[in-house]
Formats: sequence, C-alpha cells, structure tokens
Amino acid sequence: MALSFSLTATDLAKTRTPLLAVPVFKGPKLGPGAKALDGALGGSLKSFLQEAGFEGKLGETLPIPAGKALAADAVVLVGLGEEGKVTAEVLRKAAAAVARRASKATEVTTTLLDVVGGDMSEADAAQAVAEGSVLGAYQYLDMKGAKAGNGAQRSKLRRVKLHGGGDAARRGLAHGETVARGVALARDLVNGPPKKVTPSELARVARGLKGVRTTVWDRARLEQEHLGGLLGVAAGSDEPPRLIRMTYTPPRPRGTVAIVGKGITFDSGGLSLKPTGFIETMKYDMAGAAAVIGVMSIVAELQPAVKVIGIVPTTENMPSGKATKLGDVLTIRNGTTVEVLNTDAEGRLVLADGLSLAVEAQPDAIVDLATLTGACHVALGDNYAGLMTTNDDWAGQVQAAAERTGELVWPLPLPDDYRRELDSDIADLKNVSANRYGGAITAGLFLKEFVGDVPWAHIDIAGPAWRGNGAAGYLSKGGTGFGVRLLSELLLGFRKPRKR
Repeated sequence: MALSFSLTATDLAKTRTPLLAVPVFKGPKLGPGAKALDGALGGSLKSFLQEAGFEGKLGETLPIPAGKALAADAVVLVGLGEEGKVTAEVLRKAAAAVARRASKATEVTTTLLDVVGGDMSEADAAQAVAEGSVLGAYQYLDMKGAKAGNGAQRSKLRRVKLHGGGDAARRGLAHGETVARGVALARDLVNGPPKKVTPSELARVARGLKGVRTTVWDRARLEQEHLGGLLGVAAGSDEPPRLIRMTYTPPRPRGTVAIVGKGITFDSGGLSLKPTGFIETMKYDMAGAAAVIGVMSIVAELQPAVKVIGIVPTTENMPSGKATKLGDVLTIRNGTTVEVLNTDAEGRLVLADGLSLAVEAQPDAIVDLATLTGACHVALGDNYAGLMTTNDDWAGQVQAAAERTGELVWPLPLPDDYRRELDSDIADLKNVSANRYGGAITAGLFLKEFVGDVPWAHIDIAGPAWRGNGAAGYLSKGGTGFGVRLLSELLLGFRKPRKR
C-alpha cells in the first residue's frame, strides 16, 4: 500500500481533512498544535484530556469531538511522551500510531512537525514521520480476501499531510517514503508463505529491480563455481538453489561495499530436524536476504556515492534421502573444507560461500545480515541484533547508523581462544562447537574464516527480524524488515574504514 505525502500551511481550524492528528506531550502538556486546537475549541481541551485519562504517553491515541469550530471531520490526539525528548524514533512511533488509528480514513493531516526543535533538522523530522507512517500503515494481506480477518479492515489511508515545513521537509518526506518502501518489500518477502517465496522467487524479484545489474546462478553454475556450502545445504530440497548478485554503480564511486544476506527460505533444520515450537516460523530465516534485496530495490533512488554489491545465497534446508548427512564434508568457494556436525547450523555454510564471493570483489568493507543463531536471540532479546566485527572503524560506522535509524545493535566479541572450538579432526573446520555455550560467538568466528583482511561486520538479526507478539510502534507482527534502514544509512554515510 503506497502513501503520498504533502505539506500544508492552512490554519488548523480551517484545515479540511477527514482526520486531524495532533500530538500531546506526557502530562498531558499541550504542544504548539494542541494549543492551537485548544484555542479553536474554546480552551476546553486540557480538562477533556484529564477526564478521559489521556496521559500523552508515546503512541497513546484518543479521538476527541471535532466540534463546529473545526473544518476537520474528526480529530485524534497522539501521545509524544516527555516534552524536550522528541527524537526521530519518537516521531516514527507517533506517526505509526496515527497511521494505524487513521486506517478508516483516506487522508490524515498532522501537526507532528510543529513539535520539532533542538538539534533535529526539519528534513530528519519529516523523514521520520514518513517512515513511521508507511511502516505503521503496513499490512500483509496477500493471502486474505476482501477483509483482513479478526474484524480488521484493509486500511483506506492513502494520503498524509504535514502541517508546516518547507523544502527541507519535502526532501525528508521523499527520502523517508523511499526507505520505508524498501522496508515494506523486505517485510513482504519475509511474511510470504515459503511455498511462494522460494529461491526462484527471490531471484525473480531481484531481476526486476531498477537501477541495479542482477545476475543469478542456477545449480549448474553453482557447481561450476564450487559453491559447496550452498549446494550442501540445498541437497535435501526439491527447490533449486540460487546465488543472486546485484550491483549498483554510481558515476564516481568513492568506495565499494558488499552486503551479504542469508537466504534460507525455509529452515526445517535438515536431518537435524527442528522440533515443534521452533519450526513454525522458519520462513523468516531469509530475513537477511530480504533486507539486502530491500536495500537494493531503493539504492538507485538513494544514490549513495559508493558501489554496492548485494549477494544473496538462497535455498531451502530440508530433510530427504539426498540431504547432507552429519559427518559429511563440504568444500566452500574459497577452498576451505567444513565437516558438518549439525545440519541446522546451515546459515553459516551458505554465508561462507557468499562472503568468499564478496572478498573476491575486493570491496572496501563487507557487512552480512543473518538470522543466524538462537543463541543471539536468547542473549539480546527481540530488540537488539548482535554485532561482531574485525574492524573498529567499520564497527563504529555500523553502530552510528544503527543509532540514527533505531535499528539497534549490541557488540559481541570474537575472542581468538574460542576459535579452537571449531577445529575438526578430518577437515579445516567443523560447522558447530561441541560447547553448548557462546553459540552466537562461535558462529561469528566461523564466518570470520571467510573474510580475510577485508573490514567486515556480521549482524545477527535472529531476534529483531521477526515479531511474534503483535504490533508495536512502527513494527508489525511478523517480519519487521530489520536492516533495510540501517544499511541504507550506512551506505549513505560510508567512508573507507581504517585498517587495523
């Protein structure tokens, strides 16, 4: 569902709109828009809020009578939280709350820009409102009929007008809408049924992207190119694997960044079969790939001054008579041999091939996104991704992009003394440690074997890539599209990392 954005300078009382959304600070305290609204309503707003028990907490909404003094058909208040603490993340969440509340209206006009002050620019504020609006209005309904079910209707919202702002706000709105569109594509891919979103379907979507050059390797080419990790994981599936490579090249690139996404479109665990309670949501094991495709779908519009290479190794991981067995040895693209002792530790095998290809492209930096380990989810919960890296400067750039976008990461170490946990008696490596602890770290150490001396960051998104307990803020239930906004910001601000 697409939203269009525009600005208006019309006096609030004279603004003709199906829905007027006005922010209120915690307390409740009236901000500029709410004070103007209060004046139009004869000064009765604050007492009405107190009677209704409206506190102005972030994301809290309350419909109020429009009254004859207003040209709007309806009015809703949205909480912003503490006055003086309005950040881009606050605006995203408030805008998302408005978009959800406005689902029965075709248009909403909001005064969210009127509260912006301090260090936040008008462009950044408008970008945040656009992102929050699009993501808050997001629904995945491809598999439903006319109604969304559970009494929820398909959202009718199509237009969002922001009160105030100028050219900078227009630029911010356009940028935010673009980034959010990339997130929505990633969400669609993650939310789609695994029978629909296969490796071939990911390849089809990638081939249709504008402004990038896409090449796809089929099984025969994978064999020719010696992608043993990807082929080994794919051995048990009837769905053919694919290696997708997408390249964006600006006129005068100031560097090259490779982004690699794990693309397991359904992870049964292979012969190390997942139990009930863990297998049901494993269509989301391609969320890293979805994020990479989401970024590449908008990179030509964002126009970062760097060459971007997106690499997606993608397959199902299924049990069958052809499946890779425990004890088998696979040979990765770079020649490293790996003893497979757990077929449910498959993501690192396909990423090993993807990272090897990325290194061959001689980029200035590499970042991979993967729903790699349950251990990272256990350690960091639903809201933080794990960050492991070989370069402090590159890590700093990733962390700064994460903070600016609200897609949070938390650093984890890559200690050399844990590396021996991956020693194999018969191959160069084994794909799992015998130690049940530190699984996210040993997985990161495994991937480190395939990046050489290129500055590299591994982002384990097993927690924040999927939301199983309902919508919150601008996140919807199911796939979150985590990583698209972070990567977009990272590419736009990229500088070549200093070597260690």
